[in-house]
Amino acid sequence: MKRLETIRVRFALWTAGLLLIILLAFGGLVYYGMAQGLTTAIDNTLQLNATQAVTGINAENASLSSLDGFVHNLEGLDISESGFTLRVLDAKGQVLQEVGAYKTLPVPYNNFANALRGQSGFDTLLDPIGGDVMRMYLAPITQDNQVIGVIQIAHNMAEVNETLETLLTVFWLGIPLLIIFTGASSYFLAAYTLKPIDRITRTARQISAEDLSARLNLPPADDEVGRLAVTLDSMLARLDEGFRRERRFTADASHELRTPLAAMQAILSSTLARQRTSVEYEQALLDLAQETGRMRTLTEGLLHLVRNEATLQSTEFEQINLSVLLHDVADTLRPLAEDKGLSLVCNVPDNLIMAGNQDGLIRLFVNLLGNGLKYTIQGQITVTANPCSNNAVEVTITDTGIGIAPEHLPYIFDRFYRVEESRSTDGNGLGLAIALNVAHAHNGVITVNSETGKGTSFRVQLNSR
Repeated sequence: MKRLETIRVRFALWTAGLLLIILLAFGGLVYYGMAQGLTTAIDNTLQLNATQAVTGINAENASLSSLDGFVHNLEGLDISESGFTLRVLDAKGQVLQEVGAYKTLPVPYNNFANALRGQSGFDTLLDPIGGDVMRMYLAPITQDNQVIGVIQIAHNMAEVNETLETLLTVFWLGIPLLIIFTGASSYFLAAYTLKPIDRITRTARQISAEDLSARLNLPPADDEVGRLAVTLDSMLARLDEGFRRERRFTADASHELRTPLAAMQAILSSTLARQRTSVEYEQALLDLAQETGRMRTLTEGLLHLVRNEATLQSTEFEQINLSVLLHDVADTLRPLAEDKGLSLVCNVPDNLIMAGNQDGLIRLFVNLLGNGLKYTIQGQITVTANPCSNNAVEVTITDTGIGIAPEHLPYIFDRFYRVEESRSTDGNGLGLAIALNVAHAHNGVITVNSETGKGTSFRVQLNSR
């Protein structure tokens, strides 16, 4: 039963069934058309011979006085040899003359009555002796617009029936053979067409969360299956990259958390190893507080990063005045810049309105400005903003700091990535990752240009939903 549920079997059955319906309908139309055509041909011949026979009848004084010329005319038409039977009937239905093999044919009352009223007509009946199917035509014989008799002509339908029976035999033999051939062909065609799908299925069974490196690698084909294979390979590549990134994130997070814990354990072990003075205990507590603060900052960053990814995607954006937001962020961080002898300049036009998440945008620009303050020794940090097309806004944050070496630029947005020179400063390597996450949630991007010793420029382009 399971084999009957496969696509190839269902395709074969549907194709065979559809072809059966089409062939039955076509066969019915052909049979009907053939039967009508042959019957019409017989009717035309009957009508033509009746017309010719009537012209040979000599009628006088509104009565059929002599049929000698009629009989002579019939012999000239070879009525009997052609399989026709012809009669001449008077107005009372009495047979006056007949030629042909079927002399016992009945006279249909309705058509005879119509013929006496001047209306010719056809009929189909059985020969009472032989049981043959006969096609009959009755037509009036008139003189001076008066019906004086009826001519009856009939022909055996055996040839027509034999032709139709032959046609039926061809249908009964040909249609099943065509159905069987079509069903088998459809099955093998479906099997050949779905062969790549089987390969996709086998490959999918080999893929697990631990190993996403397997690929379909089907031959390139510009069809549905080929595009499906390319899409699946692309999806597997993205999943593989995502799992690798998550594993790397987990490993980095474990390493970053292990460092303060190891430091705290070392401080505690060293302090408890012997009796200490109050000053030494106080210093140990300060060291523990520093490591605890570092671990808390790291934990909060991780929680914010995880929550941020889910929250920003599900939160409805609101209309935000980005100009006010940037000025508020700059005003908040300006005291830190002044403590380092730096100037923080905010050149932002008024009323830059966009749809977004206010908390996320504040976090984004605080991280970027904080990054500039952290790595700028002298000079200034400048914030500029300009509207772009399609309701986009571009914000640029430029500093005159130490810059970033070219080999580090591709990785600075990775979680926990920190340039070696910056490891002496406070931080956990999550600020730029969080900023990029917020930008992506706002359909935006962040690009960076930097030159060692001269400064760095972050360009943020945000798009309203």
